[in-house]
Amino acid sequence: MTTAILGTMIVLLLLGFPMMVPLIVASVVGFVAIFGGIGHLETLVQQVIAGIQPASLIAVPMFIFAAEIMTRGQSAGRLIDVVMAFLGHVKGGLAISTAGACTMFGAVSGSTQATVVAVGGPMRPRLLKAGYSDSFTLALIVNASDIAFLIPPSIGMIIYGVVSGTSIAELFLAGIGPGLLILVMFSIYSYVYAVRHDVPTEPRMPWPDRLRAVRRAIWPMGFPVLIIGGIYGGVFSPTEAAAACVLYALVLEMLVFRQVSLRQLFATAKSTGLITAVVFILVGAGAAFSYVISFAQIPQEILAGIGIDGMGPYGVLFTISIAFFIGCMFVDPIVVILVLVPIFAPVVQATGLDPVLVGTIITLQVAIGSATPPFGCDIFTAIAVFRRPYWEVIRGTPPFVIMLLTVSVLLIFFPQIALFLRDLSIDG
Repeated sequence: MTTAILGTMIVLLLLGFPMMVPLIVASVVGFVAIFGGIGHLETLVQQVIAGIQPASLIAVPMFIFAAEIMTRGQSAGRLIDVVMAFLGHVKGGLAISTAGACTMFGAVSGSTQATVVAVGGPMRPRLLKAGYSDSFTLALIVNASDIAFLIPPSIGMIIYGVVSGTSIAELFLAGIGPGLLILVMFSIYSYVYAVRHDVPTEPRMPWPDRLRAVRRAIWPMGFPVLIIGGIYGGVFSPTEAAAACVLYALVLEMLVFRQVSLRQLFATAKSTGLITAVVFILVGAGAAFSYVISFAQIPQEILAGIGIDGMGPYGVLFTISIAFFIGCMFVDPIVVILVLVPIFAPVVQATGLDPVLVGTIITLQVAIGSATPPFGCDIFTAIAVFRRPYWEVIRGTPPFVIMLLTVSVLLIFFPQIALFLRDLSIDG
């Protein structure tokens, strides 16, 4: 049965079908094999519907909608300007500002692909003009967007929280430490790169101009305050924070900045609807697939085959990291979370690992895989947005991937990097 289910998925993927088709067809094949027919196929349909029923999933289209509104408006540009005002004159400051802008926009959007577009669009020409190579520039933008998957609100963490039953609020807190650590490592590398290649610095901005940039960015900087402060101040749940984020974006871009018209809002809503439809179909199909493989005890077969039952906590975490990293090099991150989390759930529970730590490590691996050859989705986003060839986009990637994998290893051996804020909030 395992061979039939996995074989069906692989064949359909090789034939070029979108991921939702292999998930659904493989689920049907497994269901028929288990029950000997299609007489009770409505059970599978019920699993699809149940998969998209959790109220927490409402946060996904809300955050996507808010990010789309801000990308069309002025928020992204103002956030970039305030980072540049304070870091532009430092050696490597333009590259450091790019990584910092990705972090700030990640605290608004939660999406790696939205960050590639919103930050990469205005920053790439400035980086090239300053003397950075295109391979470094593209690799920096693509990999710095990974920080957006860790800094709350993270769409990946929302999906993981729904699938695993882990607190999304705790996951959001756990992503801050690793996200800031990646920012520091990217900043150090950018400084070293600028020194080695003698990249000139930007003129130091006078303090009046810096203060002006801060005043211009006050309203956009309200997004992370609204999201994080609202959730941990007990004002909002994560889902309510997402709705408040949309309202804030509408008021900001339509009434305060007056950059988004009613016609553009309709176009933005349509784009969000299309993206949300794809995400929810994948989530529903993933729920059905999880039901089938759990009923068939396929996770137990796979885990027994790789000998994970005899491993300690470190071995389990390394195995999970490798599996998710490789999976996201080939398949959409959401699909990998939906398929692999139920497979590893029994051994995570048996080992007694903190599900928040596991979720943070998985989210980081998913983000890394999204920007890693051969088929990381952020790579193809960059190819489409910047119209550069595949090889040029990935050529500068290795140093960034090494730094990201280093953070992954540090998380395994020093879990408090992720958990100290969560533990602090619980103790408080």
